[in-house]
Parts: sequence; structure tokens; C-alpha cells
Amino acid sequence: MKQVQQLQAQKLGGNKNQSNPMREILLDRVILNITVGTDEAKLLKAMKLLELLSGEKPVKCLARKRIATWKIRPGLPIGCKVTLRGEKALAMLKRTLESVDNKLNSKQFKNGAFTFGIKEYIQISDFQYQRDIGIIGFDVACVFKRRGFRVKEKKIKRGNIPNRHKISETEIINYVQKNLNVKFD
Repeated sequence: MKQVQQLQAQKLGGNKNQSNPMREILLDRVILNITVGTDEAKLLKAMKLLELLSGEKPVKCLARKRIATWKIRPGLPIGCKVTLRGEKALAMLKRTLESVDNKLNSKQFKNGAFTFGIKEYIQISDFQYQRDIGIIGFDVACVFKRRGFRVKEKKIKRGNIPNRHKISETEIINYVQKNLNVKFD
């Protein structure tokens, strides 16, 4: 009798005790971002810093709106960013979390992502002060995904992700506590 039930369970989708690989949470990308405003010299320093930190070439971020009081107009470069994926992303995330003593606030988490800031890049372990750069801080954004999220990004036969498959704040908080040893204030 038990063998028949086991065979039926396998036909219907396996054991209930086994975890579904489609529900597994994965780190999609880590984005390092520095916003400097309209100052070209600071922008060049920020780009150099991101290149030294990540080993990748940063991309300039352009303004989309006009803000007259800050002398910003559309198309003007106001910052730079680097997107890391895979093993580089995980290594950078661990390095940056160590610089904030593995402590985050639950308000920094949104559905599918979390962000935090680093006041000075010299807080990162194994990274020395650079005279030509000075002291600059930056933001770190971490985006998570599940298998199957490609459906909403592809060009042909694009689909939607149902709400039950999206990643909630509590799921990310649990993942970060378990896998990255993060504590909350």
C-alpha cells in the first residue's frame, strides 16, 4: 500500500518534503552606484573608484529631468554605476556587508531587492585609501530572482510573473539572515 502511494506521489510531483527548485531564491545582480551631480572632476573620481572596487568598467548615468536649482538638465551625466553578476556579485556583496558589520535595517528591504549605503569606501576590508580619489561613499543595491523570471524579460513571447512566484520582503530577510549572516537593528 505504501509503495503505491509513493509511486502516485512521484507521478504527481514527488515528495512534499523535497524543496521545489523553482522556489529557490538566487542573487541576480549587485549594483554599485555613485551620484555626484554636475561636477565632472568628481564623476571621473567616482568612475575610477568603481573600476578599482569591482574590476569592471563603470557606465555613466544621465539625468532624465530638469532641476534648475541644481543646474541639472536632461542628458547631463550625474553619476555612474557598475552591475556585477554571478560569483563577482556574491563576493562584492559579502565584502560590502562586512563594512557595515553585517547589520541592516528591515526598512531597506523591498519586494525582490534591498539597498544600503557605505559612507566611505575605506570601510571595505582590504581596500586602501587612494589619494587621487579622496573620500567618496556609494550605494549598493542587491536584486534577487527565482528561476523562471526570464519570462518577463525576453523579447519574444513575453509573459508575466504571478504574485505567488514573486519574492516578498520576508523571504529576502530570511534568505539574508540564513545565507549571509546579517543581523537587523
